Amino acid sequence: MRYGYWTPVFGGWLRNVPDEGMAASWDYTRRLTRDAERWGYDLTLIAELNLNDIKGIEQPALDAWSTAAALAAVTETVELMVAVRPNFHHPALFAKAAANIDRISGGRLALNVVSSWWADEARQYGLQFDQHDDRYARTAEWLTVVDGLWSEERFTFSGKYYATDAAICAPKPANRPTVYAGGESEKAKAMIAAQCDAYVMHGDPASAIAPKIADMAARRDAAGGAPMQYGMAAYAIVRDSEAEAKRELERITNVTDLPAGYANFDQWLSGTQLEREFKIQEYSVSNRGLRPNLVGTPEQLRERIAEYEAVGLDLLLLQMSPQAEEMERFARQVMGTA
Repeated sequence: MRYGYWTPVFGGWLRNVPDEGMAASWDYTRRLTRDAERWGYDLTLIAELNLNDIKGIEQPALDAWSTAAALAAVTETVELMVAVRPNFHHPALFAKAAANIDRISGGRLALNVVSSWWADEARQYGLQFDQHDDRYARTAEWLTVVDGLWSEERFTFSGKYYATDAAICAPKPANRPTVYAGGESEKAKAMIAAQCDAYVMHGDPASAIAPKIADMAARRDAAGGAPMQYGMAAYAIVRDSEAEAKRELERITNVTDLPAGYANFDQWLSGTQLEREFKIQEYSVSNRGLRPNLVGTPEQLRERIAEYEAVGLDLLLLQMSPQAEEMERFARQVMGTA
C-alpha cells in the first residue's frame, strides 16, 4: 500500500471543529510536507478550490498550483498530486506551466483531474460551468491537448472546446505525470478508463470498493491500456485502545451548533436517529472519509488496510486532524516508518 495525505489547503478537514490547529498557510504546509517525507509518506494530494469547502467560503484557502510549485522546490521524494479543473485552466498554457513544475520537482508531479462540481464558485470567478456530460467531454479534450503538448514537438488540435495550431511545449516534463481521476457516472468512468492512469474513489468499505476496482479494470482492459492504479480517500484515527479511538470519533462528529458550512443541513436531519447520526458523520468529514472505518488500534487499522490491499487498492489518501501530530502517530504505529 502507498500512503498519501491531503495537504490542508483549507486549514483542516473537520466541518464542525472550527480551529484544528493547522492554519491554511504556506508555513504550516511547508513544514508538514517536509516532515511527511521523513515519516515515510509517498504522496500528497493538493486540492484545488478557490472557495473554502470545509470551513466556509469566507475562510482562507490556499491556491493549489502556486503551492505545488513552491513545494516542488523544497521537497525531495514526495509525489505531488495536484488537482486541476479543466474549466479553470487553458490546456496549452497549463501544459507549459505544469511541465516546468515537474522539472522543478525532478519528475514528481502528478495530476488529479477534476471535472468541476461547484457551479457557484465558477459563477463567482466568471468561468464557464458545463452540465454534467459536457464537463467530461471538455475534460476529454483538455487531456488530449495536454498529452499532445507533452508528447509531440508541435501539436495541432481542433475540437469543440479547445484548439491549438502547431503549439510547442519545451521543456517537456522530466517524466510524464501520472493522471489520476475520479467519478461514478458512466461518462466519468468511460473517460477515465480511456485516458487516465489511476482511478481514485471516495471512501467506502472494502466490500464496496472491490466491485468498483473490478469494473474499472475490465473497462481498462477493453480500452487496451496498461493496468490502472487505484486509490481511495479515508479519514484515519489511530489510538492505543478502541475506546480512545471512538471517543475521538465522537469528538469530531458531535454537533451542537451548526457551523457556517452546514447550509440547509437541517433538511437532511429527517428520519430515524440512526439516519441522523449517519448523515452527521457523512458531513463532518469530506469525501465519505469515515466509511472505511479506519478508526481503532494500530492492529485493527492494519487488518482493515490489508482487506483493501486484497481487493486491489494501491493508495490511501488520508485525512487526519490535527494533521502533523496524527500523521506522525499513524506513520509510527500503522505504517511503521516514523
